[in-house]
Amino acid sequence: MRIDRLLVYLRIARTRSRASVMVDAGHMRHNGRHITRTSEEIRVGDVLTFMLGTQVKIIEVLELPEQRGSPEKARSHYRELDRSGEKPLAAKVQHNLQGNSAT
Repeated sequence: MRIDRLLVYLRIARTRSRASVMVDAGHMRHNGRHITRTSEEIRVGDVLTFMLGTQVKIIEVLELPEQRGSPEKARSHYRELDRSGEKPLAAKVQHNLQGNSAT
């Protein structure tokens, strides 16, 4: 699924044009590398890092939504990871993205 559609379906961006602005700003990462196109394909298990307001958000895509739904339904399609690494999953994902093997 394209990143711009995904951001709308997950209710992170209100419109695809707003999602495009987020990508074009150059502050989004897909599995640790910068996203440069709104047509970037996202799959289940991918990790997205982006600014939302003044906060850095790190999410793992659990399921690709078929359409934009309620906020509760949207949140069921991803898991927010803790940037500080306090949650074991976030620490493992960040460790893997840095090219190190997780233990």
